[in-house]
Amino acid sequence: MVVHFIGAGPGAVDLITVRGKTLLENCPVCLYAGSIVPREMLDWCPPGARVVDTAPMSLDEIEAEYVRAHGADKDVARLHSGDLSIWSAVAEQMRRLERLGIAYTLTPGVPAFAAAAAALTAELTVPEVAQSVVLTRVSGRASPMPERETLAAFGASRATMAIHLAIHSLQRVVAELRPFYGDDCPVAIVAHASWPQQKIIRGTLADIEGRFAEDPVERTAIIFVGRALDASEFRESALYSADYQRRFRGRDGL
Repeated sequence: MVVHFIGAGPGAVDLITVRGKTLLENCPVCLYAGSIVPREMLDWCPPGARVVDTAPMSLDEIEAEYVRAHGADKDVARLHSGDLSIWSAVAEQMRRLERLGIAYTLTPGVPAFAAAAAALTAELTVPEVAQSVVLTRVSGRASPMPERETLAAFGASRATMAIHLAIHSLQRVVAELRPFYGDDCPVAIVAHASWPQQKIIRGTLADIEGRFAEDPVERTAIIFVGRALDASEFRESALYSADYQRRFRGRDGL
């Protein structure tokens, strides 16, 4: 018996991986995060599968489902939103499975920030403008931020920032990043990336609060800050330069 943790992707049903879909089709038990994961994905579960919404459940109750499936020798598809590598609460579940001696696997999913960048038709790393992306959040009820992981500390790098779980703190985000990026720095808020109700709000650090107030969203939003968002005058990457020799190009004469 194996518990298969699956990243369901950012919301659009067809953005799950082929491997994730295949696992759903073959596991007789499915635990899914009902508050975020699209319910259409459950149609792929095999007939008669035990399907459990974990949104109202505690970690102890979720563990009990794993123990129950283990006793019945039934594989579990554990469906999480986005990708498993960030803010997925998978680590604590894996730790419990290890204590119980239950095997597990991880199948990655399309992360929300990638879907949001696609919605913006933006590359988050642009030559000589920004070559790093900071994925971060602000403190919330679920868990505080480590002392040294502050918006100001990350903002000092002037990298592209993708700030999750922070739409309720937009005023704070603006205030802390303005000194580093400047009033004219582009900002984009993407809510429900890839969902039918997807919404994009664009502005700058000087006016994004006003634009947001005119058309607010409450949750499931990412705040992007950085010059790469509207960069147009930048040096082209050497990767496709005619005189750039690389291993697979075979341009020996250059």
